[in-house]
Amino acid sequence: MKPLIGISCCVKLFGISGMANHAASDTYVRATDRVIGGVPVLMPANGELADIETLLSRIDGIMLTGSRSNVHPSNYDGPPHAEGTPEDPARDGMTLRLIRAAVAQGVPLLAICRGMQELNVALGGSLHQRLQDLPDRFDHTAVMQPNRKVTIGKAHGIRVTSGGWLHRLAGSLDIPVNSLHNQGVERLAPGLHVEAVAPDGTVEAVRGSGPGFVIGVQWHPEYDWEHDIISRRIFEAFGDAVRTRMNGLHSAAAD
Repeated sequence: MKPLIGISCCVKLFGISGMANHAASDTYVRATDRVIGGVPVLMPANGELADIETLLSRIDGIMLTGSRSNVHPSNYDGPPHAEGTPEDPARDGMTLRLIRAAVAQGVPLLAICRGMQELNVALGGSLHQRLQDLPDRFDHTAVMQPNRKVTIGKAHGIRVTSGGWLHRLAGSLDIPVNSLHNQGVERLAPGLHVEAVAPDGTVEAVRGSGPGFVIGVQWHPEYDWEHDIISRRIFEAFGDAVRTRMNGLHSAAAD
């Protein structure tokens, strides 16, 4: 039986009436179908109404998606966002609780871009809101061009922590990544370890210190897993962790 992979949604307004929809990019669904080998289950951004206990009793792994919206600063005692910054408090109200519960229960979790920022905040860390405004950082936002290949192409290299999870996965200490984010880790949450940094010191990947699979990456491996081996390996490792936990639960239930 295939594992159920919960994919976090955002609240997005569609149509001429601006009706609220719960949405996730097809890129995450395709990675779940074609690399992880799981069944994608879209989890709505329904804030405090989300039944986290029931969700975690049914799904086998969690993928936290990227988004244009920023984690609200009230969740980490940060200053107010600049005017016009996209926010999604309903998503925050669901995912931050989900993360804490999933980590506590050992449910495998792969956090991508905004997802990594949520992971850091949920576990007690804080965020820089606009890296491009800091004097010692470069612009990590997407290049806004009509050519999608340019927009999601490799933007800079990252330095991988020697001997860490990502080093073992990639087989290299230097790998190129795309870059489509404003926010970034300011104070690293307790229980997270740095797996990679950008040339300007921005944290690009993290790993949970516990026994379960808890990985966050600041870039978007879902964009290029078809031709980038490291991106593919990230999803394969997540899928392996999900199936290992599933098999362990099934064996325990049979005893």
